[in-house]
Amino acid sequence: MRIVFMGTPEFAVESLNALIKAGNDVCAVVTVPDKPAGRGLLPRKSEVKKFAEVKGLPVLQPVKLKDENFISELRKFNADLFVVVAFKLLPEVIWQMPKKGTINLHASLLPDYRGAAPINWAIINGEKITGITTFFIEKEIDIGKIIHYEEVSINETDNAGVLHNLLMKKGAGLLVKTVNSIEKENYQPISQQQLIVPGKKLKTAPKITRNTCKINWKLKINDIYNHIRGLSPYPAAWTILENKSTGKNITIKIFSAEIIDGRHNSAFGEIISDGNNYMYITCDGGIISITELQSEGRKRMCIADFLRGFRRIDEWKIIQ
Repeated sequence: MRIVFMGTPEFAVESLNALIKAGNDVCAVVTVPDKPAGRGLLPRKSEVKKFAEVKGLPVLQPVKLKDENFISELRKFNADLFVVVAFKLLPEVIWQMPKKGTINLHASLLPDYRGAAPINWAIINGEKITGITTFFIEKEIDIGKIIHYEEVSINETDNAGVLHNLLMKKGAGLLVKTVNSIEKENYQPISQQQLIVPGKKLKTAPKITRNTCKINWKLKINDIYNHIRGLSPYPAAWTILENKSTGKNITIKIFSAEIIDGRHNSAFGEIISDGNNYMYITCDGGIISITELQSEGRKRMCIADFLRGFRRIDEWKIIQ
């Protein structure tokens, strides 16, 4: 089959590479336009474009997916199948174009965690099992018929970065299996509606915003811990420290933490530290030990390095 691949980030590169290695005829790649980035605002290519250029594949970068020139150019490839991994929502005129359909790889076990950030939300919600799903694209986002899926376990210490890399590799393999199944017409698509349990609310994965990342120290300790690892390393959970004397505020991002079981009589969100080696924050159900963080204008560092350069952590408090 002739395949047009559509994707943008590193997550998609793994799948594109796997399709090529498996001997599939990837005749073109569609990705986002180059975007100004860095201090010099120089055009930056997407990870998928970088990889496609190395492989000598034609690359299309439409500003608008409904542009008639882009649609006309896309038709010329006469593709049997479109494969989408971490790309934009496609208009109907595009996903209906290939005769074998358009498929998508999604980093959850659909129909749960439809949306933009399934990896983050699975960890934030404390899931033990997630997975990957391939499905046919239809009008509404992430609702098409399922072709294949695979479960993946989430360890208690996994953060979003670890799970991202695991699902990226597992997803590439599942995608190759899916393309083979479509080519041989050896699959039984499953309607997502069949998998929805009556009366059970589906879990969603909306886009992560800055407000999503703010830590609520009044939550249960496990919820706070899951919140931190579900947003690490990017975009990272954050909180605000205020100097008790001057009223000065600084924002700190927290990348990793540990749960310390123990009783305390302090209010939730209080800082306990020896000023050198540890920084504990009291929570409902125990204590969170911050192990890696970053303050404004400084690099990411371990807690000991942070405390050495911070001075008098006892003069600061957390703003709820």
